[in-house]
Amino acid sequence: MKKYVLLICFCFTIPMVYSQTEKINVIVFGAHPDDCDNDAGGTAILFSKMGHNVKFVSLTNGDAGHQEKGGGALAKIRLKEAQEAGKRFGVEYTVLGNHDGELMPTLENRLKVIREIRKWNADIVIAPRPNDYHPDHRYTGVLVQDAAYMVIVPNVAPDVPPLKKNPVFLYSEDGFQKPSPFEPDVAIAIDEVFEQKIYAMAAHESQFFEWLPWTMGTLDQVPESEEERLKFLTNWRSHAPNGATMESLKKWYGDKAPTVKNAEGFEICEYGKQPSDNEIKKLFPMLPQ
Repeated sequence: MKKYVLLICFCFTIPMVYSQTEKINVIVFGAHPDDCDNDAGGTAILFSKMGHNVKFVSLTNGDAGHQEKGGGALAKIRLKEAQEAGKRFGVEYTVLGNHDGELMPTLENRLKVIREIRKWNADIVIAPRPNDYHPDHRYTGVLVQDAAYMVIVPNVAPDVPPLKKNPVFLYSEDGFQKPSPFEPDVAIAIDEVFEQKIYAMAAHESQFFEWLPWTMGTLDQVPESEEERLKFLTNWRSHAPNGATMESLKKWYGDKAPTVKNAEGFEICEYGKQPSDNEIKKLFPMLPQ
């Protein structure tokens, strides 16, 4: 496995129309440190490599997700892991102080989300759908949905200037079928950066090599060496695009779509800006133009 030296470029405001030299600001929300990484890590790397600005935000500090550790000690471990992952992805990584397993869609948390989106001057906001097995995941989706319109309202969270335009809000891909299956409007091929995505995700050692294998009863199968652990994580997280994602890949990549082995799909949320296909191509400059 290769290791990478990553350069992070931070820029400022961005107008409605994008040229090749203007920077796109992307913010990804997850419930726990490591959620953003899995949902949009490959796409984030592609944005970063093109000089655009990406921020990951975890709404909880992950202080409950371990079979042996917990509380403040675990929160410190999760924060350190997130910071290392951010370096490997080439993104800024913020972890908020809400307790793991206790996230609620309160006004206070909604205002936190609004402020994060505004401070980043976001053009694209990515979050999970509000239907998921984990309440923290569900409420992350609810909180971001509830912020979708409010980010342009001056009298809400007036301590941070409102956005002059509504961002495009996107759901990250999931496999849940009720009340409706995930429908990817955009699919990004990430084969060229998949190895880097795995390496970046591996920074969350307490999750991918301890806690999650423990929950699945496979802790005894986790290798000891870094090289073998990267192979372990690659086999675990690599899967061919499903039918809906492949159809979206065909739309955006044409004849190249069937060769894609790893992709990340995104569904447009109806609460934010509704982009045309041409606008999507400008917002996702890694797509064939």
